[in-house]
Amino acid sequence: MAEELLVKDAPALSWPDVADREAMLVHRCVAGDEAACSQLVADHQRMVFQLAFHLLGDYEEARDLSQDVFLQVFRTLDRFRAQSALRTWIYRIAINLARNRQRWWRRRFKSDQVSLDAHVEQHGDDVLTDAGSTPELALRRKETADRVWGALESLPFDQRTAIVLREIDGLSYEEIAFSLGIAIGTVKSRLTRAREALRATLREERAV
Repeated sequence: MAEELLVKDAPALSWPDVADREAMLVHRCVAGDEAACSQLVADHQRMVFQLAFHLLGDYEEARDLSQDVFLQVFRTLDRFRAQSALRTWIYRIAINLARNRQRWWRRRFKSDQVSLDAHVEQHGDDVLTDAGSTPELALRRKETADRVWGALESLPFDQRTAIVLREIDGLSYEEIAFSLGIAIGTVKSRLTRAREALRATLREERAV
């Protein structure tokens, strides 16, 4: 009972509190605290996997990339200087690794890519839909997701990344600019071109 009261009376964390907690977590990870390292992975692993999946379109590749991302995070965490939020810094690492992996992977193993249908059959569709959907709603969402996914795949990597970060992950222009290493104006123009290309592709599909 006493523990329940303590939980109920705990104040909400303010942004400075969050920043302080994040800084302490980073400090503990750099010092070799295994519990802190596990906590950092737990805090960000879903975000990293979903980003990798949306950028690469392949479950196994996304899982492998996620592991590579955290290896790179822990190799370079001592260089993190809080110029951005930790998650944005991790986004930047994930995007750079995804870009390099895509260039290599598409040249060699594109024919072995796991389709969206195969992924849903093997692993469920929790990446794309929620568990509370009715069968009819789930089917409509899947059909829409198939069309949008196909349109996303047709975009150049940099445009697809900008769209994913903005429309799926909800990053600000400033966060996207840091993650991609480009100016905010470039982010906006890249998003404009990507949206225009997506609309054109989806219009063509509906007309068929």
